[in-house]
Parts: sequence; structure tokens; C-alpha cells
Amino acid sequence: MLDMVRAREVFEASEDFTVGIEEEFHILDPDTHSLVQRFEELSEAAQADPVLAQAVTGELISSEIEIRSGRGETIADALARQREARAELLRLAAEHGVALAATGTHPWSPWQEQRIIDTDHYQRLLEGLGYVARRNNTFSLHVHVGVCGADRAIAVCDRLRSVLPELLAVSASSPFLDGRDSGLASVRSQIFTKSFPRCGIPEPFGDFATYAAHVELLKRTRSIVEHTQLWWSVRPHHAFGTVEVRICDAQPRAEESNALAALIVACVAQTAVDLDEGAANEPPPDRLVEENLWRAIRYGLDGHMIDLERLEEYPTAAVADRLLAWTAPARAELGLEPSVAAENATQRQRRALAEGATIEDAFATEVAATGRTYATQEVTT
Repeated sequence: MLDMVRAREVFEASEDFTVGIEEEFHILDPDTHSLVQRFEELSEAAQADPVLAQAVTGELISSEIEIRSGRGETIADALARQREARAELLRLAAEHGVALAATGTHPWSPWQEQRIIDTDHYQRLLEGLGYVARRNNTFSLHVHVGVCGADRAIAVCDRLRSVLPELLAVSASSPFLDGRDSGLASVRSQIFTKSFPRCGIPEPFGDFATYAAHVELLKRTRSIVEHTQLWWSVRPHHAFGTVEVRICDAQPRAEESNALAALIVACVAQTAVDLDEGAANEPPPDRLVEENLWRAIRYGLDGHMIDLERLEEYPTAAVADRLLAWTAPARAELGLEPSVAAENATQRQRRALAEGATIEDAFATEVAATGRTYATQEVTT
């Protein structure tokens, strides 16, 4: 299951900037908006649909469902595939009397009541992680971007480390947990990255040989049996030859997910361009990357980040503009114009509370938005 020679071959044969998108959704009672455990039923029904049979998969708990675009040659191709799968999934959900939503956490459903999917993979995960696995009722957006060359893919992962907290701040959608405001912008990230092993933002490896030696050590010491047990916020995916960016909360609205996916593709592509052009890159200290990660988790777009080159603060509200400016060359080459909203989903939900809504009201608005926008959203990049 862990063949590092084969993994190198996959990356050497990979193609630059292919795209795959993975989106995770809550499965909800349409009236109460609480989580319901219906994944197995939906998954079985999905096998009769030619689109969903390829797109639907499970993600740890029976009250969660994921759709995957598969490989797209471009972001537009991947989003077109994903749009079709979204519409079919919403149709299937309605037929089976459930609703869907996409925030990083469910605002109130108890984790103790959720059931782990009965597959070998997830039962092995439960056996290995116990409480940590059961507690991880989280929902995210993952984006795969093809990168040709094994050493190059590792170098891209290394350079992306400093960008990951910024992407999290843009994506934050999970302020609520256990029926209350957590005080965090992304409580999903605090639950997942601070509890799972081999998680969060990894150290830089420098080249594929160093990375492979680390993976072989973990294999030899029985720490892991497959590379997907490296739950880092960015990782090389051995089967696809992609750099997989895993830092982001799920997005309640399709236009937010589309824009974030396009922004991630732009960041990966620009990182590869910078690398190819020999742009200097001194890896920032892990402790400063971690500081920015905490700031993204705690404050989202409402706080400040540390500029890791100038070593001074800047308002996190400026993150999207900074990323768009940096990625302009790659975006021009790939035809990417992501429309990143000034307000993230956490800010929107908290604004609703400030205007007198309850947490249940704020979440109901996001549930309705998921149903509306994921069914009809035009694909633009």
C-alpha cells in the first residue's frame, strides 16, 4: 500500500495544473436541521445514477457525504463536473427526504450520537484513533492540483506552507459548536488539526528522497499503512500525482467554493512558477507559520497576520487581495479570475446573530443557501 518508488513514478508522469475537487456535506433532517445518519442509504441509491456512482463517497461518519469531481484538465472542467454532481446529489437528497449543508462544523448535533461508517478503512481509523476519530465531526473542501515532478511537488508543498493560514482565513465557516458560538472563526480546524496525529501544517522536506525516507520510517515503525494517514493541511497525493490542499472549511455557498477552488489552483500554479523561475524562498520558521495558523483559526478575516518576509502585521482582511496580486501571472496564464467575497461565512453567520438571529436561524439561512446555490450556481473562474 505504500510504494514510494511507484509514488515517484506517478509524480514524474503527472501533468501540471489538472484539478480535482472534493466537497463534504452535512446530511440533515429538513425540518430540524440536525444531523441524520443516512449516508449508506444515499450511497446505495447513488449507484443507480451514472454521475453520482462515480462522485459519491463516504467521509468517516454516517451523517456526512462527499462528492468528488474526478480529474479535470482545467479548473473549469473540474467545476463543470462538480456542478453536475452537486445538482444530482441535491436531487437525490430531496428524493430521500433529507437536506444538505456545508459549514465546517454542525452547530449543535452531538458528536457522541454520530456513527462511524462501517468500512475497513474507517474501522481501522477508529481502532487507531479512538476518541479522536469519534470527535472529528468536521466538513471541509479539498482541492487537488497536478504537479509534474516528484522533487518539484515536494518543493511546491514546502513553499505553500506560508500561504495555508491565509487560505484558511478566507474559508472560515465554522464559528458554532455544541449549540454556542465557539469564539473561533474555524472551530473545525481546531478540532481536526490539533487532535489528529500527523496533521496540521507539515515541516518542509526539501526533496522527494527526504519525504520518502520519512514515509518509509513511519511504515517501518507501524505508524501508518497508507499515505492518506498523513492528514497534513497540504500533502503530495501518491495515487493522483497532485498537491492536495486540505486546509479549508467547507463552503455553504457554491460561489464561495468555486472561488476558493480557483484561488487554490492559482496559489499552487504560482508557487510552481516561482520555483521554476528560481525565485528565492527561505522556509519560514515553523513557529511563525503556526502563529499565523492560530490567528486564522481564532480570528479568520477579522484579525491580523504576520507578514513572514517583513516580520510585521497586516490586516487579514487584505489576504485575498494579496493572494490575487501574487498569483496574477499564473492566473493570467490559466485564465483564472476568482471572485473572492470580502466577507467569509463565519462573518456572515455572526452578523446574523448581531442582527438578532439565533444560531438555529443563522444555520437555516446557510442550509437554504446550500440548497439554492449548489443546485444552480453557474461555473465561473
